[in-house]
Amino acid sequence: MKAVFLKLALIGSLVLGSVAQAEEIRVMTSGGFTAAYKLLGPKFAADSGNTLDTILGPSMGKAPEAIPNRLERGEKADVVIMVGYALDELIKQGKVLPGSRVELADSRIGLVVRAGSTRPAIGTEAELKDTLLKAKSVAYSDSASGVYIQDQLFKRLGIETQLKPKATMVPKIPVASVVATGEYQLGFQQVSELLPVPGVTYVGKIPESVQSVTRFAAGIPVGAEHPAQAKALLDYLAAPAAQATVKATGLDSVPH
Repeated sequence: MKAVFLKLALIGSLVLGSVAQAEEIRVMTSGGFTAAYKLLGPKFAADSGNTLDTILGPSMGKAPEAIPNRLERGEKADVVIMVGYALDELIKQGKVLPGSRVELADSRIGLVVRAGSTRPAIGTEAELKDTLLKAKSVAYSDSASGVYIQDQLFKRLGIETQLKPKATMVPKIPVASVVATGEYQLGFQQVSELLPVPGVTYVGKIPESVQSVTRFAAGIPVGAEHPAQAKALLDYLAAPAAQATVKATGLDSVPH
């Protein structure tokens, strides 16, 4: 009987210990990986016993919601998930632990039109150029994909002058949302950010010859309150078992 009580006491102490170790992990994530994170995060929480406090914000830009601006204001986070080169900048600034970086996924740019509209041809550079020239209005994001479209894509296609009066960078909100309302005819953003939005038809990715691949990565900010749990989350998101979910949200697995 004494042995039974000792065994029960040991089990009880182990259970209490595991509960005591469960923490609330504060996560800041940008748009491109969010769809995958929303599916994988709850599975991690269920498996680990930790809870996730998630804040959304772009990887860059002037918006106060942008992850770098949040950290600059002193907001606390255990994990940041964002565009790789923006994460690199935070590492250089001493705001994210350099050895904590984990590669998560690659993201490509796609196109949507309003639901019910004719799907334009964009399979080749010539078709994409023709579609852009014929469009009445074009929208793109204020994050990595939109910066590339505004600064490089239009120039590479030789249509920068023609597109300038009718192309608009849309801040903060998903580009597909303003296409769904009919405010813009064409909407460009990373595929993983286009797919979850209702009211639009996904046309496809822009040609690989003019594509811009954005690497999403994650890291642990300096001063994180729960670095061990944060590392466990990053390992979970990057694991081979997560890749089917990553791909289903419009992202591409990182080559190894």
